[in-house]
Amino acid sequence: MVFAPDIVVIMALGYLIGSIPFGLVLTRMAGLGDIRTIGSGNIGATNVLRTGSKSLALLTLILDIGKGAAVVIAVSYYMGEYAFAAGLATILGHCFPLWLGFKGGKGVATTLGTLLAAVPLTGLFAIAFWLITAGLFKISSLAALVALASAPVTAYVLYGQTPALIAAALAALVFYRHKDNIQRLASGTEPKIGTK
Repeated sequence: MVFAPDIVVIMALGYLIGSIPFGLVLTRMAGLGDIRTIGSGNIGATNVLRTGSKSLALLTLILDIGKGAAVVIAVSYYMGEYAFAAGLATILGHCFPLWLGFKGGKGVATTLGTLLAAVPLTGLFAIAFWLITAGLFKISSLAALVALASAPVTAYVLYGQTPALIAAALAALVFYRHKDNIQRLASGTEPKIGTK
């Protein structure tokens, strides 16, 4: 019988995996300096795009989505009831990494990865809403907010009340991380995708 680690160990591992700052690591390896001194100072894919490297931005996006999905899938295999908790820990690690002074990313890609692995159709709908909104308005933060706002609704319709409540909690965290973006959206000063 396979030993199943308790929830504290699972969440600690999720946090540590989530706190790997792929955007920072990749831009440094590419000789582009510290991503935290560029654009918004965020370590996520949108800010990596401001370096002018679409390939690095895409790789950052894939890896940030991947770490959320990988943790949920791995935990689901052993202790499915803790999968969402592990995903939340991974998102918290991305947003508040210990070794970056708790100043990390906004959590959008890692949240999408968590949703894709835990409630796949909800994740796919969220990505679709992101793509549609980004295509129409060319504003990454607005697309993220619309995508994550859709998650509790689609999770409720497709998976039931408990996944919807968890999706709402994840969305609330992302909205909190976007509080400055929301203010800029309200004032009409939020930069568009690709703006340096």
